[in-house]
Amino acid sequence: MSADSKQPQPPEDGAAATADSTSLLLSHARLADGRNVDVRLVGGRIEAVGTAGSLTATGARVDLTGYLLLPAAAEPHAHADTALSADSPGPVSYAPEHVQRRAAEAALLQLGHGATAQRAHVRIGDVHGLGPLEAVLQARRSLRGLVDLTAVAMPRLLTGAAGADGLAMLRDAVKMGAGVVGGCPDLDPDPAGYVEAVLEVAAEHGVPVDLHTDGDDPARLARLAAMAGGLRPGVTIGPCAGLGRLPADAARRAADGLAAAGVTVVCLPQGGCAGTGMRGTAPVRLLRAAGVRVAAGSGAMRDVANPVGRGDPLEAAYLLASLGGLPAEEAYAAVAAEARAATGLPEVRVEAGFPAELLAVRGERLSGVLSLAYSRIVVHRGRVVARTSAVREYCDSAAALDLPRQARPERPPEPGSPPAGPVVRS
Repeated sequence: MSADSKQPQPPEDGAAATADSTSLLLSHARLADGRNVDVRLVGGRIEAVGTAGSLTATGARVDLTGYLLLPAAAEPHAHADTALSADSPGPVSYAPEHVQRRAAEAALLQLGHGATAQRAHVRIGDVHGLGPLEAVLQARRSLRGLVDLTAVAMPRLLTGAAGADGLAMLRDAVKMGAGVVGGCPDLDPDPAGYVEAVLEVAAEHGVPVDLHTDGDDPARLARLAAMAGGLRPGVTIGPCAGLGRLPADAARRAADGLAAAGVTVVCLPQGGCAGTGMRGTAPVRLLRAAGVRVAAGSGAMRDVANPVGRGDPLEAAYLLASLGGLPAEEAYAAVAAEARAATGLPEVRVEAGFPAELLAVRGERLSGVLSLAYSRIVVHRGRVVARTSAVREYCDSAAALDLPRQARPERPPEPGSPPAGPVVRS
């Protein structure tokens, strides 16, 4: 769903209180509207935006010549407890130190891609209890100042005698620090009862709801929408790939119900998170046409559900544009503005007064950035927290193609290496 037509005031949040108060000047950046600007950051916010060369640096300066400057991406649907476990020998280890290490490493990988805020779904209950959640929360504490990580507590069962422990554990999870409650009602014997239990806990503690569902049952979606309507802080569901397998009329009715209830849908263009047997993504254009807010996430990242997951929001946007048919601007909004709204984060614009959550990608236009986005600079709370630089080299035989040359090797090649030719920084 497109942003509200009203012009919002710069949001208020607590970022400035914990951000580095040192000034940072981002000079000669290109914006999506084609302007070349300087951007000065102070105290975790954008203090000023001016024509390139017009602002003076009172602190550090980063030259963004050749880069497109965008609001940073956010990750609305990751799985921190199982990330990076696909290559582990034998069963996945849920030892606290292993979960913490995987969660921290995955969060840093996604930060390097440009996601300065991330929502991580964590399974609780069964034989592991609250151990995986505590490990992810410890990872969150170790990453403070680098990335904002929010944990979603996901119990397996919540209804009947078997679900009593899960319900108690869900309440304990919120007290421990889980910022969102969720789970997968499709796996409970009573899906409607599961949703009702989650909504009850959410209302008790004033936290958002984020539920996993395939969305292939219109009646179940209608009941969910009826129960979720009007709940604040809000309800998010995903990945809803099953909506795309429904007859068109049934899918439209379901989308209308979700829109009326104010339910957000997070799709996973890079693949599902419940196993490799079912692929596909939610019908994004149908949902948007109905007025549903649609964000895009990464889902599983190199675990049993998706052993090749990248966790890259720009790849998710690329897939929405290339396969989903969205314009590049709408595709990027799904992983940035809409993803931030879906996770309750304040809006970001490259304008004075807004949070300094920014992503600079080498390129001139958004369509090019989504096609080939290697070099990136990530700004969180007003300071550079990650850099990725890529250099592509060609041998002399490619020189006749008159490739763009942005730099040459600064050192002579090592003995036995191919002759150095044009160098393109991507």
